[in-house]
Amino acid sequence: MGFKSRSPSQNVLTIALDRLSRLRKICLSQRGAVEKVAWGDPTWRIDDRIFAMQKGNYHGGRPSVWFKAEVGAQAMLVDADATRFFVPPYVGHKGWVGVYMDTAEIDWSELEHLIGVSFDLIRK
Repeated sequence: MGFKSRSPSQNVLTIALDRLSRLRKICLSQRGAVEKVAWGDPTWRIDDRIFAMQKGNYHGGRPSVWFKAEVGAQAMLVDADATRFFVPPYVGHKGWVGVYMDTAEIDWSELEHLIGVSFDLIRK
């Protein structure tokens, strides 16, 4: 399911391009948000602070999006559905949540809400 990246500084994308496009639209709809490639992956920022990042772009990786969640939300989401939600490495201890982007169905309205919350938390 891998897709070639658009520039040498990007990793090979594992996310379906239509899903990346929809994710990008959600992230960039946040007021003042910009996209910047970091560690070879797309990230979305406000005032150069990351509020969402698309990860899993390596051979055998699962495409996902990581974002900051409100206190207590990480455990609630992961406990409710560990097939969709997970605690990401590096930032999980700070309350971030990961959502797998290779599942059969994605609840786009839920994802949009969660990314909006992350944006608000990071913007503060």
